[in-house]
Amino acid sequence: MNKIIKLALRNLTRQKRRNAILAIAIAFGFFVVTMIDGLTTGMVGNLEDMVTQVAGGTVLIGGYEKIPPELEGQKGTVINIVREKDYIKNLVEKNDIDYKYFSRFTKAAGQMIFNGRKSLTQVYGRDFSEKEFLNSFQIEAGSLENLSSPDAMIINSKIADNLNLQIGDEIILTTRTVYGQNNVADFKIALITKASNLVDSTQVFVNIETLNEIVGIPEGGYSTFTIFLNDKTQQEKVANKIEDLIRKDNILVSDRRLAVMNNPSNPGKEINKQFISADQQWEGVKYGVECLEDAVPMIKTVLSVVHTITTTILLVILLIVMVGVSNTYRMVLYERIREIGTMRALGMSGKDTGRVFTFEAIILCILGALAGLLLAVILMTIIHLIPVGNESLAFFLQKGHFSFSLSPVSIIVQYLLLIILTTFAVRGSAKKAAKMSPAEALRTVK
Repeated sequence: MNKIIKLALRNLTRQKRRNAILAIAIAFGFFVVTMIDGLTTGMVGNLEDMVTQVAGGTVLIGGYEKIPPELEGQKGTVINIVREKDYIKNLVEKNDIDYKYFSRFTKAAGQMIFNGRKSLTQVYGRDFSEKEFLNSFQIEAGSLENLSSPDAMIINSKIADNLNLQIGDEIILTTRTVYGQNNVADFKIALITKASNLVDSTQVFVNIETLNEIVGIPEGGYSTFTIFLNDKTQQEKVANKIEDLIRKDNILVSDRRLAVMNNPSNPGKEINKQFISADQQWEGVKYGVECLEDAVPMIKTVLSVVHTITTTILLVILLIVMVGVSNTYRMVLYERIREIGTMRALGMSGKDTGRVFTFEAIILCILGALAGLLLAVILMTIIHLIPVGNESLAFFLQKGHFSFSLSPVSIIVQYLLLIILTTFAVRGSAKKAAKMSPAEALRTVK
């Protein structure tokens, strides 16, 4: 086998120009495939990360209480509240869940008022000591040191422009408690971040304990507990596991599996019905567990479409390259007929003769693919350093820059596919070389 590989390598040094052109074509094909795969995977990953930050995590656990109606015949009111601060936290930490970090937030709808101008907003109470949360922002004005004040507020540049707000300005926030009473509070603008998408253009962030006090949630409480997993593909499995753990403690919880069965395209909507339907009655807290793909089902659809498109492009480009490889080795076979006859006359078997052609093509394709991969990585690094100001692409950017994501598994699969297709591309020429009679080959005049 070593002799065959050495012979294949020696043959590559002949017809250098033709082999170089073929290698460049293979390199270009693999370069295009790698760039498309890296870019689309990076863009979808950025979109998923952005939606994860907006939603609050990969797996979300909310607490709900049902308040009986004041009058008979009326529907009861469902409020989003978790009073027991550490129950879910302890559940996550004591069990085998591979998470990056977890968080809590309180959410309320409200209206901001400043100098006669008004703007509807979604207010999120967050822990301002969380580095992962703060690192998700692109800061336009202000300082993180300003967040130490209990009345500090983070807004984005769109809200700042709409209300003509600057760092240090005091605004009025009107909202409702979880029980439905109106409340008013004053906040000071501490940080202005770059608005990166349409989803977060109405979001503002304040200290979670400050918002809890305003909306009537006890100290240490929250609306939703969120988990950021290391492996996002495990989100459904983790959500089901947490549900089972809560149910094991004899605490009321949603039935995610039933929701997926009843509405596989939008389980989040079905989970919501398990709380707001008139026939749903309970006392105390009832937890609702869902994953990011339940809450935002479009993510799964986008991922599926992107993977289908990239796979199709990969196959088309590789097939085009393989047509070139096949045609080239038909020509090589014709040029080497007398050489094949000589090798066969010296005792080389037909199979080994065919293997020389196959290994030669495979080595050429692998070298070309390596060059294409290296070129793609270099170009990706350069493109990543260039800032992009187009707001329509903000969904897919990482802090204003394109990012690329290459999976080692994906690259290995592409190389294996390349080797398999190359083997098939030269199979015809290799078979002819293996079956060729030594005497007939030596008599051939080119």
